Amino acid sequence: MSDHEPAGPAPERIVAVDLLRGAVMILMALDHVRVFAGVPAGGPEPAVFFTRWVTHFCAPVFVFLAGASAWFHGRRHGDLRRWLVTRGLWLVLLELTVVRFGWTFNFDYTHFIMAGVLWAIGWSMVALSLLVGLSPRRVGLLGVAVIALQHFLPWPQGDTVSAWWKLGYVGFWAGPIPLGPDGPSLTVLYSFVPWVGVMAAGYGFAPVLRWPAVSRDRACLAIGLGATLLFVGLRGTGVYGDPRPWNPAGDMPAWLAFLDTSKYPASLQFLAMTLGPAIALVPALERARGAVAEVVAGFGRVPFFYYLLHLPLIHLLAVAVSFVRTGAVDPWLFGNHPMAAGPAPDGHRWELWLLYGVTAAAVALLAGPCRWFDALRRRRRHEWPWLAYF
Repeated sequence: MSDHEPAGPAPERIVAVDLLRGAVMILMALDHVRVFAGVPAGGPEPAVFFTRWVTHFCAPVFVFLAGASAWFHGRRHGDLRRWLVTRGLWLVLLELTVVRFGWTFNFDYTHFIMAGVLWAIGWSMVALSLLVGLSPRRVGLLGVAVIALQHFLPWPQGDTVSAWWKLGYVGFWAGPIPLGPDGPSLTVLYSFVPWVGVMAAGYGFAPVLRWPAVSRDRACLAIGLGATLLFVGLRGTGVYGDPRPWNPAGDMPAWLAFLDTSKYPASLQFLAMTLGPAIALVPALERARGAVAEVVAGFGRVPFFYYLLHLPLIHLLAVAVSFVRTGAVDPWLFGNHPMAAGPAPDGHRWELWLLYGVTAAAVALLAGPCRWFDALRRRRRHEWPWLAYF
């Protein structure tokens, strides 16, 4: 990580960043189709387990690259702190309103508001705004420290932990918003602490992507493979880094249990398992070209636009599948997804071929709008500065 980067004109886009981000957007669609398909989030069946496991790369890579993108934004503009605060709060607002509706297709905001991935990204941006006066190296090291040392934080015993601590770190919690017992119920999926560490680490990593190719590739391989080996070592020994140690004698096959790390909150082992391989892929992805690479990179150039479109589209496709299969639309599809809708009704669960087919259809339908918005943003970015918020 470099403390000092030369000033100059805005750099060209980094192909590897767009490809990584585009790939995780596609995997994100797979995971969200899975929710409406009624397919479990893992389990002992390998095909189902890996359908969920491969999507674990989405949030870490997305948040890490959001931090890197903040550094690049700061190089092109002089308003980084203000942009981080305003865009972060904008993401939080959309999470609690528009994104929540895309998940549920209902207006029962009193009983269900979800703090999902945009919530974590938004508040992490606000926190990052307090750090951008430091060098990227220091911000990155602070982020790595948060990721690595988070397990020294006290873990709750019983119901004694405060709502604020659940909101900030524990996650997977539903209850009244802490500002008042009569407020709407807030369901926390992505808690704050580990993800602000991931974003800060991404901010600190960003200058590496501007190094000369040979130095960049060596650094990415060293960091990425080092993180992956760290995961293997910590997981195999069980000495540290995950609230669910590997249990080879458990109900799940040992080789699946080895990969079954904690995402809520995102543990050190989980983040090393996902970010390590992603960073190690940067050298190869930076050289990727061709039609498929261009489509994937196209999603990565407009990830937030893609995100806002993909949930209602997937939800509509699930409604259509329900109607085609049964002649009616299952009311369960209008429940409080993804965490409070209850188990899927008997007979609703899709076969995996249908899950993957609907995912492919959703991604194909999103390609055109994303290509249009990418062109619009390139053409109008100087006239319409608000496009930077999308």
